[in-house]
Amino acid sequence: MTAGSENLTPMAHAAQNRCFGCGPANPAGLHLEFLLAADDSVVCLAAIPNIFEGPRGIVHGGIVATLLDETMSKAVRAKGLTALTRKMEIEYLHPVPSGAPIRMEGRVLRCEDRKHWTEARILDEKGTVLATGSGLFIAFRGRK
Repeated sequence: MTAGSENLTPMAHAAQNRCFGCGPANPAGLHLEFLLAADDSVVCLAAIPNIFEGPRGIVHGGIVATLLDETMSKAVRAKGLTALTRKMEIEYLHPVPSGAPIRMEGRVLRCEDRKHWTEARILDEKGTVLATGSGLFIAFRGRK
């Protein structure tokens, strides 16, 4: 699982972003780094540390949900939009091992005005799908 052979481009992060999933300024965060694929999907190659475990050796289910949420959110961000999660559904297929290489993939399925329907999945290094998610994200208008 390497980014070099796939023609992936790093996605830019906002300076001092404190997001739990991707924020470099959050000392307790996951520090995920996302890459943009040629088909406008997003990819993240990571290994989740054991401080985020539930049972020994397995990433906590809430963190798995966060990984999928973050990946779907970044798929919308790849379109130049900031969006908030409206609804999300998760299927936990296999335990996600802590400390082991995983791959997250996300894409936008369709858009309608501010609504963006998305999907994401987490795979192990053999390509086995460990968890999937689908979600509805609403583009954020911001505060005046």
